[in-house]
This record gives sequence, C-alpha cells and structure tokens, in this order.
Amino acid sequence: MSVSSSSLPPSTSNDGAEGSAVMISALETAPAAIYCVGPAGPVWANARARAHGPVFPVVAGRPVSELVDQVLRTGQPETVTGPLGTEGPVTSVVVRPLQLADGPGALLLIGGETDGESAPWPLPPDDQVEQAQLSLLPPSLPMLPDLLLSGSYHRAALADAAGGDWYDAVPLGQGRVALVIGDAVGHGVPAAGAMSRLRGAMRSNALRDPSPEAVLSGLDAFAAQMEDVEGASVFYGVLDAGTGRLAYTAAGHPAPLVVQPDGSTTSLPVTPRPPLGSVPGTTAPVAEHVLRQGATLILFSNGAVTDGTAGPDDARDRLGEVARKVLGLPGAVESDGSAGLAGAIAEGVRRPQGWPDDVAVLVAHRRATTLEPLRLDLPATPAALPGVRRRLGAWLTSLGMGEHDRVSVMVAVGEACANAAEHAYRDTEPGPMSVTADVDVDGVLTVTVRDEGTWRPPDRDPGDRGRGLLIMRQLVDGVALQEESGTTVTLRLRLRRTPDADPGHTPAPAGATLTVDRDGEVPVVRVSGPVDELSAEHLRIRLLEASHGGTGRVQLDLVEVGLFSSAAVRVVLAIARIAREERWQLVVHAPAGGVTRHVLEISGLGDLVELR
Repeated sequence: MSVSSSSLPPSTSNDGAEGSAVMISALETAPAAIYCVGPAGPVWANARARAHGPVFPVVAGRPVSELVDQVLRTGQPETVTGPLGTEGPVTSVVVRPLQLADGPGALLLIGGETDGESAPWPLPPDDQVEQAQLSLLPPSLPMLPDLLLSGSYHRAALADAAGGDWYDAVPLGQGRVALVIGDAVGHGVPAAGAMSRLRGAMRSNALRDPSPEAVLSGLDAFAAQMEDVEGASVFYGVLDAGTGRLAYTAAGHPAPLVVQPDGSTTSLPVTPRPPLGSVPGTTAPVAEHVLRQGATLILFSNGAVTDGTAGPDDARDRLGEVARKVLGLPGAVESDGSAGLAGAIAEGVRRPQGWPDDVAVLVAHRRATTLEPLRLDLPATPAALPGVRRRLGAWLTSLGMGEHDRVSVMVAVGEACANAAEHAYRDTEPGPMSVTADVDVDGVLTVTVRDEGTWRPPDRDPGDRGRGLLIMRQLVDGVALQEESGTTVTLRLRLRRTPDADPGHTPAPAGATLTVDRDGEVPVVRVSGPVDELSAEHLRIRLLEASHGGTGRVQLDLVEVGLFSSAAVRVVLAIARIAREERWQLVVHAPAGGVTRHVLEISGLGDLVELR
C-alpha cells in the first residue's frame, strides 16, 4: 500500500460533533504520524503524516502497508517496534481496527525515538497522551448554589499505562446533575479516543432520558457495537443538589466514597455487574442514597486504588484517609479551595514513583448552608460604588466562583452602577439605586441594577460614551435593558468551574483574519481563513465592537472562511440573540452551497439570521 502525500485528505473538524472536532484537533498536531485508513486507502491523516514521503516505511523488516492490510483483513490489532529500514532509529507502529461507514478500517500511528529533528518518525513525548486526554475531558463543570464540584485527571507514570480514564458532570435542570466516572479499555491515544466516544454516548443518552437505567442500557448497547469501548467500566448517578437524593448504578466500576460531615467515610453499596457490553442482556441495578448537607461524594477511577504494595481494601482505606485529611483542611470546601479538591485527593494517593495507572477523580460536596440572595439599596452616586464592589465581591466569593468569572461579573456590575450614577439623574438630585444578585437551582447567576432615572441610548459613534453596554456584553452571557419608571439592567451568567488542567497546555494561535469595514451604512465584520476556538472569541469581540455592544446593526461576511468551528457557531448564535433582543436581525454573508452556509443552516441559525 502506497500513499501519496499530496493526495492525503486534510484534517477537518466540520463534522457537527464537537467531541470529534476536539479529538481531531488534538491528533492534528501530534508529533507522531497518524492515519485513519479505510478499505480504499487513507481517509484522514494528520500534519505529520501528510509531511512524510509517498510510501509507508519498513519497520523491523516488515512493511507497514502489510500490517495495515493484515488488520483490515483480520480485525485484530498489530504492534511492531524496531529499526526504521535497516539502520534507522527505533520506530514504533501501532495499528488498531476501526469500523468506518463504508466498511472495516484501521487507525495507524507511526513514531520513533525522539533525537531531535533527525528522527523522521518521532514518538510522541510522554505528555502527548495527557494533552489529548485533557482536551477531551469537560472544559468546565457546572456550579450549583447547593453543590461544589471538582474534577481532576492525572496520567500514569508510564506512558504505556496512560489514557482512558474520564469523568463528567452534566447539568440536567431543576437542580439535578449527572455525575459520571469511567475507564475505557486500553491505553494511549486509542484509549483516549474510546473514552471520547463513550463520554459522547453518555451525554447523548443522559439528555434524552437521564435515569440510571436508561443511560446504562444505552451505554451497554453502544459498547456492544464498538470494539474499543466494550469492556469499559462506568459509574453513573443523578444527584438532586437541593434534596441530596442520589440515584445511581455502575458497571464493573469501584463504588464511590462518601465522607460525612463528621469525617467518617463509607462506600456506597453497589451491586456487582459486568463492564459495558460484555454480557448482553445484563440489567442495570439502581440504588439510592441521600447525601447529607455538608457531606462529600468522591467518584474515582481504578487508578486511585491501584497499589502494587497493598491489597484493594488497604488501598481504599488509604484513599479514605487522604480524603478525610483534604476535606478537613481549613477552607477546603469554601470559595476557591473547592477547585483543587479532586487534584489534592489524587495527589494524596500518588506514590513516589508516580501513579501506577491513570487517576480520575470527581468530587461533589453538598453545601451545609444555602446562600441567601444579595440586595443593596443605596444612592446613585460615585461614592457608593466602592461599597457595591466590596459587598458584591464577598457574596460572589462565597459562591465559590473562579477568579476570572468573579472579576468579570464585578466589572460588568460596576459599569451598570457607574452608568446609573453618572447618567440616570443628570441635572437633578441623585436618586435611589438598587443592586440584587441571586443564583437559581441550575447555577444561573442574575444580577440586576435598577434606578428611577432615564436611559439614553448611545450614539452610532459614541467615542468614549456607550462603552459600558459593550463591556458588559463582553463579560457576561446576557444583558437586558428595561425602561419602565426608570432603567433596569439585568446581567446573567451561567456559573461554571474550570477543572484542574495542565498548566503547560496553551491553545494554538488564531488562524483567521478579521477586519471591520465601516465605509457603508452598516459596519461589516469580514472574516477570512479558518475560524477555530480562539478566532471565534476574537470574532465575538469584533462583532460587539462594531455593533456598539449589540445596540446597532452589523453584518458578518464569511465568504472567505474555510473552516467554521462549533465555537464560531456559538458566537453567531449569541450575537443573533442579542440582535433579536434589540429588535434587529444579524445579516450573514455565506455562499449558498458552501460548507460554512451548510454549518449555519444545520445549526438552526436560518431563522435567527438573514443569510445572503
């Protein structure tokens, strides 16, 4: 089998599935050469693979093309390690079977010893698996007023033991959240891919019917059809944060720990059951538990109780002792301390030589008390603003908000208060201003700033004026203005917490070019090139700037866009919603029959924007 580098299909993430797009993005920049091969040849190749020569190499005396043909024919994985050619560097080849839409396929990874640029097929460094794994875990965890969540993943010390452990927390509405942890079979990038598919299937099932019976049955059926997912273990539970009721089930996974408010620990009773897809027709035994206020639920993967020097009971006892110590530290479950709970527990079970296996930990702490709403009544004067910042900041801190979100809310509220103090009672005596803040059961923060004065919309070119609304819309999820016996500014933000992440992981640079054309009657934001996640954020800011915070009309030109990611779709959706609230419609230029136009249409934006 030969492969022409010029004919290799390029990477693309426009497949409508965000999890797949993230996975492809992670594999695209991997130092190893990665191919997805179908019956008719390669259907996808990453940048390293496309940069290589027209034919697969010979490794340890075996042509890689023969290995691929063998896997396609037998459906059995193959691995070969040896010299490249006769005298080249040591190279590793891994070929795993895949089921593609048009028949059997294979995932091919080719890597070698890293000795600088001279290595033609460099092996991924040890942290490559970790980077891929972290990119596929949830980017944030929901924050509910009655619940603090913390998640963490740590790679095994040995690269050949890493990959496949995962966790997730899915908000279900009405104060409920699905808590999940699992372990896919195998290691390395293939295990990370299996984990991604399993997590996606879980979310899909949970959003249709979140009951433990339905979700586990759906995962069983999914695993039975996917060879690399079959045999995975999982724990799944639905927790009502308000009442503490937890309904749960498990398949081949260790039982979570519960740390009571007094520090005592117990394991949740779990009925033994085979892993996913391994025994067709197996029922999903469901149990219930009430998590008391002040108690903590700790979900963990097998790596947390894997210890080559101790038995399973001793390893579990050690995990319980670590959890008690971590939760007993002053401020451990208050404010920002909750962000590191899962990471601290995982670090506590780490051996001097590292973790023998991957470790994933998900912590759910039920608050001992419920936070009361905040209400401030004060005069609309600049002298009152420091008091607003001080009292609002303390209230937001008690929610456990991260620093970035807390500062964003305080700046947005400060802008709304400053507008009331400066403009609401112009040429009259200062009147009253009120600030209220509350969080609903699903973790949506609402802050209102009300005065009894008048609101003046910004001019088309306000210069330094009218920037307050623009700033607010850049910092929170939604801003609404209401004029009735005064002005009410309502700010909304869905609370999320970023889980423990690799501090060395930084996003790729933006790939799109954005300009704002102000020559016409309506400003036009023109975009060319691929709009990835980072470019999408720049696009959001440009659209807000050009529309004066959404108060004026703007058009978006996507004619020269080649890649339009799901993050970019979310930006267009957000701006379209602001436009609808302000009673105008966003015009988007995207050629009919093009990929970008197709992405916008299948995303349901056709009714929200005017497509030209």
